[in-house]
Amino acid sequence: MFGIGGGAVIVPVLFELFRMYQVPDAVRMQLCVGTSLAIIVPTAWRSYRAHYARGLVIPEVLRLWTVPVILGVAAGSLLAAVAPAGLFKLAFAGIVGIIAGKLLFGAENWVIGSELPGGAAMRAYGFVMGLASSLMGISGGSLVTIFLTLYRKTIHEAVATASGIGVPITTAGTLGYMLAGLPHQSEMPPLSIGFVSILGVLLIAPISSYVAPLGARLAHRLPRRSLEIAFGSFLVLVSARFMLSLLYPGT
Repeated sequence: MFGIGGGAVIVPVLFELFRMYQVPDAVRMQLCVGTSLAIIVPTAWRSYRAHYARGLVIPEVLRLWTVPVILGVAAGSLLAAVAPAGLFKLAFAGIVGIIAGKLLFGAENWVIGSELPGGAAMRAYGFVMGLASSLMGISGGSLVTIFLTLYRKTIHEAVATASGIGVPITTAGTLGYMLAGLPHQSEMPPLSIGFVSILGVLLIAPISSYVAPLGARLAHRLPRRSLEIAFGSFLVLVSARFMLSLLYPGT
């Protein structure tokens, strides 16, 4: 419904569950991120197909961003192998907080330009989207949606295109986090491959994939401002939760 693959929901939920199962704090956030990306793969694909059928996906954005976002995801996966958990908590809390502020308080005149930038700048933006998404465990939908609306694309076009960008981000991110977590395999819960919990994927992915087209259809029926307020309010709560964890490790 919001043009996200569900990572903004899945990561906080997994964070609480893995804490209950006493996954070490040093690797818990990375496990949440990797598992979230894996769960979102089928959801992103089904959501993209549903939006594409309505003709609102911007093909030029997909063409320019596919390779750069994959490179950005690869960079994020490398960081997952060596960076402290605090980096991922800070990235999650900080970025979603900024996005929430734009959605809740941004005005119509908050724009960067009337047209999307040229090829080189777009590819650079794509790399940043992939890197940030990989650090947060999301499909990039929230970031892409904000970016496109700043260039005067409608919220419905932005949501539809964001769902398409989520496909390469989540696919590359899943493989990257599997490989990045292999040196930490002894710290992972049972039925995990690197920083991906196979059990978590099997329990969540089928249901989230099934209901994704329902959200896509609902998004096209709701007013733009209603989508922005609902999404922004949710992200405020998510950001606050991870800032608390960052200030008080282990919580």
